[in-house]
Amino acid sequence: MHICIDVRGAKLYAGTGIGTYTMRLLENILAIDKENYYSLFWPNGGYEHLTNRENTKVVLFGERNKRFWDEYYLPKRLKRLKPDIFHLPQNGLGLPYKKYSRYIVTVHDLIPYTMPETCGKSYLDKFTTEMPFILDKSDLIITVSQYSKDDIIKYFNVPDEKIKVIYLAADSMFRYMNKDLAWDLLKHKYHYSTDYILYIGGFSPRKNVDGLLKAYRAIYKELPGRYDLMILGSSKDNHYEMKKKVKELGIEERVVFAGYIPYEHLPLFYNCASLFVYPSFYEGFGLPPLEAMTCGTPVITSNVTSIPEVVADGAILINPYNLDELAQAMYNVLTDTSLSQELSVRGIKRAYQFSWKKTALQTIQAYKEALER
Repeated sequence: MHICIDVRGAKLYAGTGIGTYTMRLLENILAIDKENYYSLFWPNGGYEHLTNRENTKVVLFGERNKRFWDEYYLPKRLKRLKPDIFHLPQNGLGLPYKKYSRYIVTVHDLIPYTMPETCGKSYLDKFTTEMPFILDKSDLIITVSQYSKDDIIKYFNVPDEKIKVIYLAADSMFRYMNKDLAWDLLKHKYHYSTDYILYIGGFSPRKNVDGLLKAYRAIYKELPGRYDLMILGSSKDNHYEMKKKVKELGIEERVVFAGYIPYEHLPLFYNCASLFVYPSFYEGFGLPPLEAMTCGTPVITSNVTSIPEVVADGAILINPYNLDELAQAMYNVLTDTSLSQELSVRGIKRAYQFSWKKTALQTIQAYKEALER
């Protein structure tokens, strides 16, 4: 098969769930598949690691004037390349109107339909305008959880057999570390030495960081010893609103906004955390809880949408709309060593059921199935 994949999202959306998915899927497919030929649509620069394979060709796209590249250049290249399969991993956005091959899209979630108030207007308009066409034009739809599949069927009445669920995974660099070594590295690199509760995952209203702050305020004085609340992430979205909220709650001396942390350093922060909390209202999959579990960090997360499907019994599940329940769960883990240790073991066991190799193999199989339809 000649397979063309639009992997621009790996660079353009680096640090997001879609960016991570695109890059890890690409790396693992190319490591496994020596039989099929791949044409990869990539934005300018930083593609050298993709060109050292005989069965791979990189087609460069510009990063500006995206409409030109999507509406003119991409269809022109597909017409010339004549691939058997064209895969769009970033929710199918930018799918050509004309059919040049079998089309496969990965739809991660339907947040613009289920929680439109949490989306920016331009993205909301683009998503809701294009998605009906994308799902209709696609020969096969990949999604990342059974919950997301059910949402697609619910909102668009897509046939069940047209949708294939393929789970994501934590990157192989996320793993359990010796705690003394992890703390030595954290102190050396970031000059931080206080026990902490960790949150990673962005500041969109659907992430419920506001609820986490309130739950933390309710318990931090009751904990045995000092536990800061460390929040990682760049100063985008509602970052400054969160800082304002922290000041209003009177916990500014206990909440650490660490800012952007390089991806390769995240395992260090997971391993040193006493607890990872992820009280999101909606996830198509939700990678951060799985990453934390892989590192052996106790996890508290939401009992809604796809999250229970992913974490299973590897985490404590709470109602994200019930802040008393969240606060009590946090207190319980931080005051009960046996519970913390049990969660660590269960989390690692559950997380190791997922791998990017498995994701890649199932995606290659999906390409074969789409070609046979």
